[in-house]
Amino acid sequence: MKKTAASKKSAAADRASTTEEAPATEGAPAARKSAAAKKAATVKKAPAKKAATVKKSPAKKASAKKASAKKAAPLKRQAPAKKPAVVPKKATAAVKGVAPAKTVAPKPPRGESRTALVRRARRINRELAEVYPYAHPELDFENPFQLVVATVLSAQTTDLRVNQTTPALFAKYPTPEDLAAAVPEEVEEILRPTGFFRAKTKSVIGLSKALTEDFGGEVPGRLEDLVKLPGVGRKTAFVVLGNAFGRPGITVDTHFQRLVRRWRWTEETDPDKIEAAVGALFPKSDWTDLSHHVIWHGRRICHARKPACGACPIAPLCPAFGEGETDPEKAKKLLKYEKGGFPGQRLKPPQAYLDAGGKPAPPLGAG
Repeated sequence: MKKTAASKKSAAADRASTTEEAPATEGAPAARKSAAAKKAATVKKAPAKKAATVKKSPAKKASAKKASAKKAAPLKRQAPAKKPAVVPKKATAAVKGVAPAKTVAPKPPRGESRTALVRRARRINRELAEVYPYAHPELDFENPFQLVVATVLSAQTTDLRVNQTTPALFAKYPTPEDLAAAVPEEVEEILRPTGFFRAKTKSVIGLSKALTEDFGGEVPGRLEDLVKLPGVGRKTAFVVLGNAFGRPGITVDTHFQRLVRRWRWTEETDPDKIEAAVGALFPKSDWTDLSHHVIWHGRRICHARKPACGACPIAPLCPAFGEGETDPEKAKKLLKYEKGGFPGQRLKPPQAYLDAGGKPAPPLGAG
């Protein structure tokens, strides 16, 4: 009986030990299962995060593009605001619609504004006025009749040659009545040195007859009357009006045309249109002296073939600088008349010209 009780106790102890150890053995696989489950969960969740990041990256790119577009948008909106500041094309279009005789704003050269053109043109005239303070008509005359005849004779020749020829003409025919009654062959012989003497003889005799018959032997002081005389155009009329009557006018001769185009005051080629375009840049009171300044500069420095750019006082204002000789020493050798130390074109120049160092021209036949 004791043995059995002891055996029962040992058996019970054995069972208790087995029951206490069992949970430990069963807990290990459960922990393994839970660890595996966690790893699987993390493995499954990782692709989700990657996918999320992959999915979010296009969204970020899109948002970046939108942000850059927003930043770029103001620049595009501001660009058109700068365009209206450039006005020359509109100004040019407005000028083209204006009749040539009434032109107020000539076409600005190469984007130069109307205001800049006016300022540059007037500054050139002021500079030339300082260089040629004694500028005057380079034809010898004592009255309007002599001036209109001398101006007609100056076509296709120099004022110097005319001044050397007219003393003999006016000595023999001092009045319009005298010249109107002259023998053409005798007048031709006197005018032969001026060239085209037959045509010029016809013109001066014809205008003398017109003055005698239509204007009582007096030269009219109106443009519309002067241009009716044989051989007298707008250029000649303005020379007479400006220098014999003190009425402003622009003399558009070959020198004037060449220089205003070089200076880009206008691109016109017709004398009447040049007159209108240049006249719009200056006050009317400046027109006569302006003509003298430009013509004097064209004869002395800004020559047609070899302009003396290196000796030009307005070189910084000239868009055509460099067309001629730019070396100062070489340019000085190209100067003509009193600027080069030579006699001027008038036999009897004004006293102001002589006081400034000018020399009178030699008489005909003096060499």
